[in-house]
Amino acid sequence: MTDSRSAPIETAPSWQLCAACGTRLSETDARTICACGGMLDVQHSAPKAPGPELRALFDARRSAGGSGVWRFAEIVLPAAAVSAVSRPEGNTPLVESRAVSDWAGIERLHLKEEGLNPTGSFKDRGMTVGVTQARRIGASAVACASTGNTAASMAAYAALAGIPALVVVPAGQVAVGKLAQSFAYGARTLAVRADFDACLALLRQAALRLGVYLLNSVNPFRIEGQKTIVLETLQQLGWDPPDWIVVPAGNLGNTAAFGKALREAREWGLVERVPRLAAVQAAGAAPFARGFREGFARRHRVTAETVATAIRIGDPASWDRAVTAIGETNGVVIDVTDAEILEAKAVVDRAGIGCEPASAASVAGARSLARDGVIARGQRVVAVLTGHLLKDPEILLRGNTPREIEPTLAALEAALREDVSGR
Repeated sequence: MTDSRSAPIETAPSWQLCAACGTRLSETDARTICACGGMLDVQHSAPKAPGPELRALFDARRSAGGSGVWRFAEIVLPAAAVSAVSRPEGNTPLVESRAVSDWAGIERLHLKEEGLNPTGSFKDRGMTVGVTQARRIGASAVACASTGNTAASMAAYAALAGIPALVVVPAGQVAVGKLAQSFAYGARTLAVRADFDACLALLRQAALRLGVYLLNSVNPFRIEGQKTIVLETLQQLGWDPPDWIVVPAGNLGNTAAFGKALREAREWGLVERVPRLAAVQAAGAAPFARGFREGFARRHRVTAETVATAIRIGDPASWDRAVTAIGETNGVVIDVTDAEILEAKAVVDRAGIGCEPASAASVAGARSLARDGVIARGQRVVAVLTGHLLKDPEILLRGNTPREIEPTLAALEAALREDVSGR
């Protein structure tokens, strides 16, 4: 960011604002929850530049390489960009597959491959900002409750920053590919005999007593990083928004982040219109979809059970933020069955792209919405693939084992003939 094309635009300080009571906190206040119990949001003064100038700045940084998060520093966390904890992250491709588009019944379906982030999921976008903030405030340690991806990402970025990390996971409910990452990056990992929601509740109670900085998606700085999935997508499309963005929905951090990104992009002149959001839950973990069907008259909690472990959450922390996002984008919330998720995953995998089960919820959801006529066949749709194929390898190995043969040409030929003939 040193040449004249990418010099930072002058910005006013950022701050934190409680969505419940309106309390305003400084940018470097260490709390992640307001004293009233309300969720905090990071607020920014509007950049002192018109939308076209901002777009030109971000585009210049894209051509120069670097982080796909800190490229958008003026609307993520301006004061921290020069000292960011970054690997870098972002810069994930937006790809098209005729096989996936045909299966979904959508002519212009783009897949945003967030599994190509450094630790294999979109969580790296939020964690680069969250851990940068932890270092800014002098946190002695960071902590998270996780179904796997958050733990892997936090452990990596904490190690990069030299900050001790504590991970709490639901015992027996985390895919081995994710758990292995937490161990590899050196996080202290504890398995609790409870589900994710209980793990998060426990850690939220303990965070102040333990003096650790909580890095779940309740942390408002995580949301700022996750906004860049949308900002980068808009940039890749030449700042011409798609008609729909479809995203898997668990703890609802991405749904909230996407809504915030679109609101700010329109307010600051980056785009003139915003796409509709579609949040997709697994049927066995769908409190938000149930709430949507009832007009969000009340908040629901369920006991979550689904093969899509990354969205196996029954009491989403970012519920209120996500309700706002759906309302502001004229969005929808649906749920899809595990069978639909696994079918979508198989299609994405066989297309040579691949994703973890939770990621496939977006593709399954897009197909369901197209089948029901909510998404028109000719509309342009972006489905977000949130995690890498190898995040949940157990799913792939169920019923799939290599056939053993003798080390002879005859055995090899016989096996291949059987495969071709289908016998």
